[in-house]
Amino acid sequence: MKLIILSGRSGSGKSTALHQLEDEGFYAIDNLPVSLLPALVTELSQSTLKVHQQVAVCIDARNSQTELARFQELCKQVRSLASLRILFLDASDDKLIKRFSETRRRHPLSTDSQPLSDAIKQESALLEPIVAEASLTIDSSDMTVHQLRATIRDRVLGVDASRMALQLKSFGFKRGLPIDADQVYDLRMLPNPHWDEALRSLSGRDDAVQHFLDAQPQVQQMYSDILTYLLRWLPEIESAGRSYFTIAIGCTGGQHRSVYMAEKLAKALRDTCPGLQVRHRELQH
Repeated sequence: MKLIILSGRSGSGKSTALHQLEDEGFYAIDNLPVSLLPALVTELSQSTLKVHQQVAVCIDARNSQTELARFQELCKQVRSLASLRILFLDASDDKLIKRFSETRRRHPLSTDSQPLSDAIKQESALLEPIVAEASLTIDSSDMTVHQLRATIRDRVLGVDASRMALQLKSFGFKRGLPIDADQVYDLRMLPNPHWDEALRSLSGRDDAVQHFLDAQPQVQQMYSDILTYLLRWLPEIESAGRSYFTIAIGCTGGQHRSVYMAEKLAKALRDTCPGLQVRHRELQH
């Protein structure tokens, strides 16, 4: 039996993700009490119905703190009965506040005496046991509903479960680190095409920017160093049991150097990393 536990902070897109999993053939259950998880999995694993062989369960801060504190213990029981992956959705505090303001929905932890910002912080603390066990964290801050559905389909379901799913993500430091980064490379010390008027409006995907960066010895040395490291250590990371791994590559604006480097590394790694995905955060913003 294949089980996906879906969690995340309120407003990060859990309902959208659960609906996508349901559309992909998963038997979906929302707002399950954590303490019922082993009994549920035991019952469904014995079922002969095909629909019960792929199950998605949403567990979030609507559980009590006492129940959430038992999450790790209960997951150990479940892993003996099912193939388990834990997916955690998140977004920046500013984005969460904006989403609640726009929809006029009430946060499940907010009260007349507790403002939304405090409720979001409280929720983060409550969900720490799940974050600690998560196989994959997805940052939905800059995603539309359709982009989140596509990410669930491609990143969660469109990979060989026996191999680690690798993602290269370019970003700009001026907008902060990606929430889902497992490893970060900083390219801000490299020559910047931004200062060339002819290249400023282009991106690292454009030939003119690529030709500029191809000609920079520092850029090529950085590329060689990162690639050498990844070829040596990615197999070790995978053999340690990682199902998902996100490498974030950043420059100042996330438009030129980081995009160029992510694309160049992806081209070199595709043969050894089937299913490798590339995302450019600032180009999709």
